Amino acid sequence: MQRLIFDEDHEMFRDSVRRFMQTEVAPHVEQWRKDGRCDPEVFRKAGEAGLLCMWADEQYGGLGIEDFRFEQVVIEETIRHGDLGLFMTLHSRLVGPYIGRLGSGALKQRLLPKCVSGETILGVAMTEANAGSDLAAIRSRAVRDGDDWVLNGSKTYISNGMIGGAFVVAARTVPDKRHGIGLFVVEEGMEGFNRGRNLAKMGLKTQDTAELFFENVRVPAENVLGDPERGFYNLMHHLAEERLISACQEIAHPQVAFDLTMDYILERRAFGKPIGAFQNSRFKMAEMRASLDAVQTFIDQCVMLHNNGELTAELAAEAKLLASELEGRVMDDCVQLHGGAGYMSEYRISHMYADARVSRIYAGSSEIMKEIIARSIGLDERKLSD
Repeated sequence: MQRLIFDEDHEMFRDSVRRFMQTEVAPHVEQWRKDGRCDPEVFRKAGEAGLLCMWADEQYGGLGIEDFRFEQVVIEETIRHGDLGLFMTLHSRLVGPYIGRLGSGALKQRLLPKCVSGETILGVAMTEANAGSDLAAIRSRAVRDGDDWVLNGSKTYISNGMIGGAFVVAARTVPDKRHGIGLFVVEEGMEGFNRGRNLAKMGLKTQDTAELFFENVRVPAENVLGDPERGFYNLMHHLAEERLISACQEIAHPQVAFDLTMDYILERRAFGKPIGAFQNSRFKMAEMRASLDAVQTFIDQCVMLHNNGELTAELAAEAKLLASELEGRVMDDCVQLHGGAGYMSEYRISHMYADARVSRIYAGSSEIMKEIIARSIGLDERKLSD
């Protein structure tokens, strides 16, 4: 399907990102899967190639590019020619903007150039053992001590947790206020900050996911992001883009699976003819093609709305719900069409199947997305129950 949202500049950029992924990422993916993390050096190389935090001002080494379509290209080429578990976009567009938009002048001057260059890898630490989608249930606490804050608590399931050099940490600052949460930048080397184990996962083997522990970590005032009592609302402000990022990943991933499966069913033969010649195969592929094109078009429209500052949290929730659910269906069908080979680790589709399962969980589960959408159309259980 021809996609109308990209112009010549985007396609030239796509060529450069594709070359980067083919030369600097693809040859190492198998080893990274075994290691349970990517080599942090790939972030430095991505920084040299101008692929990180492209939105950052030139004074910090960035390109000053706000157009989300360039990040969309990075997402798509990372998945097609690299690996879904390389979380450069989490670094660049999910975490970096918290620092860029809410950080003090001193923090931005010191940290942003390292983020742009890939010297410092970013992560965000929100999830706790008893606080996932319900961010207001966070128990980690930060207490003011003079100009500094003292942070205590723990986080889990933190992406880039082992290779990250700086984390945006959410912690409760007002004990008796449900939404009284602050955001703090905790950097590698701060006393009392420790990492736990690299958590073993079903999929996303190249992506390190860790536990983080904070014991009387003293966070200087310049590392506080915005109002220390309004961190919850700042998190909510960024959720639309987070879900758009997820949706872009969740539609790019099955697009690749579809192409891999097309190649396989045209080559693999059974009963004297290609598997693709059987009606079931043809109809399954036709259904997937139509669904992928429809959801891709919707997500592309959401990208343009986001560029215009018009993407709502509700519409982003729709995009994530549709894309993640479709991703799951496509991956299942693609494995089935591969037959026994689809269950073998030597075939990429088997890794992609496992990698895709978390999409309906992280960045807001499908159930949470449905709740957000239902409320937006007037079906709010709380109001209807009154």
